[in-house]
Amino acid sequence: MKALVLSGGAGTRLRPITHTSAKQLVPVANKPVLFYGLESIAAAGITEVGLIVGETCDEIRQVVGDGAQFGLKITYIPQDAPRGLAHAVLIARDWLGDDDFVMYLGDNFIIGGIAGLVETFRENRPDAQILLTRVPDPRAFGVAELDGDGRVIGLEEKPDRPKSDLALVGVYLFTPAIHEAVRAIRPSGRGELEITDAIQHLIDTRADVRSTVIKGYWKDTGNVGDMLEVNRTVLESLESRLEGEVDAESEIIGQVVVEAGARVTHSRIIGPAVIGAGTEVRHSYIGAFTSVGEDCQILDSEVEFSIVLRNASIRGVARIEASLIGRHAEVTPAPVVPHAHRLILGDHSKVQIHS
Repeated sequence: MKALVLSGGAGTRLRPITHTSAKQLVPVANKPVLFYGLESIAAAGITEVGLIVGETCDEIRQVVGDGAQFGLKITYIPQDAPRGLAHAVLIARDWLGDDDFVMYLGDNFIIGGIAGLVETFRENRPDAQILLTRVPDPRAFGVAELDGDGRVIGLEEKPDRPKSDLALVGVYLFTPAIHEAVRAIRPSGRGELEITDAIQHLIDTRADVRSTVIKGYWKDTGNVGDMLEVNRTVLESLESRLEGEVDAESEIIGQVVVEAGARVTHSRIIGPAVIGAGTEVRHSYIGAFTSVGEDCQILDSEVEFSIVLRNASIRGVARIEASLIGRHAEVTPAPVVPHAHRLILGDHSKVQIHS
């Protein structure tokens, strides 16, 4: 069995971070989100991975390499533009051959991995197996409709009027039956070959399409809010590790990781939190659910529930929270300027100004 991992999206919802970096490499607890998926695939006993890449191919290749660090053998498959999940299957046809495969969206995060799902698929081997989860607003997802016996009878991509609250999670398992289906469909109104249309083709031709409704934690890390939420979830499982320097005037409370080469002086850190290698934290407060990357500077500042990427600096800022700070970013106080009000008022106006 092989794995097809999609890492070619543009990441528009994470801009401006993704103007200069692949969205799959944005770190969660100081580790690229893509790594969690690759580790899950390796833990499921799969060793051959095809990585669909786009314009950020060089950056992903530099960080991921040949896959040996995960116990994987990775083949890079270029996609000229984001043309849909089914298009990724189409262009990977030669590499996939006649093997069964799991398709994994590289910016998705699933607590507990996929080993159980893969094992069940191998035992039963339906033509397709999809993961579903209940969401409050399914209009932003592919949505499944089930019959009274729980069988999949219909799929829609981002419908205006969803027929259920069951959204497709970004993990799919297929036999080679999917290849005929992706060739049979046409681009959607979005101009993409939708995997939901391909699976619907399997349903219409009476193929065996099964679903599993997961109750565990899943997130599509496509926007800042979800990135911070996933970061929080991962940090909650941290085990404290103080390998860097922490002076006697500093206070460490809860689950905190201070990587080797980091220095914490005259500061207070409330876990769960992680401080990357080479980072300096001085006269500052780092609050819960914060990950600070490598070689950062946090000086005379307060940061909480945030992700700070490597080489960023925050100096003299009273409070930062629920934020994503990019690589080499600099955050400093604004210069003090006189406050003034400019008014153009009509006759008989009444104005209250809070000074």
